[in-house]
Amino acid sequence: MAKGQQLQAPKGVSEYFPDRSNTFEYVRDCLIESAKNSGYQLIELPVFEDTELFKRGVGESTDVVSKEMYTFEDRGGRSITLRPEGTAGVMRSVIEHNLDRGQLPVKVWYSGQFFRAERPQAGRYRQFYQVGIEAIGLDDPEIDVEVIAVADRAFRALGLKNYSLEITSLGDKASRDAYTKVLREYIAKLSLDDETAQRAAINPLRLFDDKREEVKAAMQAAPTLMDYLTPESRESFERVKTLLTALGINYEVNKRMVRGLDYYTGTAFEFVHHGLGAQSGIGGGGRYDGLMAELGGAELSGIGFGIGVDRCVLACESEGISLPSTFTLDLFIVPMSIQTKAQSLLLAERLRESGLKVDIAYGDRSLKGGMKAADKSGARFSIVIGEDELASDLATLKNMKTGDGSSIKISTLHEKLRDYFPETIGDR
Repeated sequence: MAKGQQLQAPKGVSEYFPDRSNTFEYVRDCLIESAKNSGYQLIELPVFEDTELFKRGVGESTDVVSKEMYTFEDRGGRSITLRPEGTAGVMRSVIEHNLDRGQLPVKVWYSGQFFRAERPQAGRYRQFYQVGIEAIGLDDPEIDVEVIAVADRAFRALGLKNYSLEITSLGDKASRDAYTKVLREYIAKLSLDDETAQRAAINPLRLFDDKREEVKAAMQAAPTLMDYLTPESRESFERVKTLLTALGINYEVNKRMVRGLDYYTGTAFEFVHHGLGAQSGIGGGGRYDGLMAELGGAELSGIGFGIGVDRCVLACESEGISLPSTFTLDLFIVPMSIQTKAQSLLLAERLRESGLKVDIAYGDRSLKGGMKAADKSGARFSIVIGEDELASDLATLKNMKTGDGSSIKISTLHEKLRDYFPETIGDR
């Protein structure tokens, strides 16, 4: 590329900048808050991991591992992959740091960028953002329902209405062993290309996840796993449905749901938004009873979800939900000289230390230019500080919404603003 030529972000990257970044931040924080309210704590994970983690944890038969991962060799000759999902990394961290040896369940939340080599389209990106939670250590239908409820509560807090919940059970090992035998017999009678047949040989359930119309048609008459659940798995799933009903969370049973990752067992679920077209899934997850042992840890159960922040933003926009789209300042200071700029900066820093969001009209602006900047800033209040105001210790605090002004002492501005922002300033 020639020097001086304008650069652009890579294709398929979801990018947020003011003012839309404020909407993104609000949606993300709403999802996180729902997790925190249920006792989940932050776990901050690497953006890249050893490739083997995802091969073993996600499954080599999945599209994620076989087609979509960003994998490269680092300078030490190690195979490294940008994380395509969060659960495998969480489990690796839990095992490595012995979190499972403390109180169970281990309940954590995470957020950040994830990467898949997808064909870019609306709602499907190569770099995308998720908020996820994991509850590790206990096999308990009540925890299954709690995880689902965390997501549902977050969606409702955002004001979403045009979505539904689909659930299924992928059974325990005995259920899957009995079902797999029957399913392989069914698949053996189908006419499949070599690549699809190879995927089916590794995990026949993957054919339910195939997006090609001819494969979907071929699998339409296939037996379903839910018809082969053991009594224990069926009892657990019935308990999940009963608890969801008790919480007032509506659901539909989808017998053909398999999810896109190999580690899922037992309860699996997906939230579908009906205003997003082809990319309708806004979040989903399920139980993964054998994953920890597969990654070298103890035989402990777990369940979690990943919610797409990008798609939640699109879902809110599709429903016309009014979300914060502008950054809101508490105070904007307009200094009128070099001397008052220095005093304004000192004043702003003191107010910022109190927890207020304060900005200044930097540069050599006229009064008109400074007030125009104050108006554009979206601040609730503004104050002009010139030589006369500084000498008299008096200035006018202007309410930017109503236009009303009140004369105040600059030296007592901190105390005056406490009346307007008691929760922010308090006794600081």
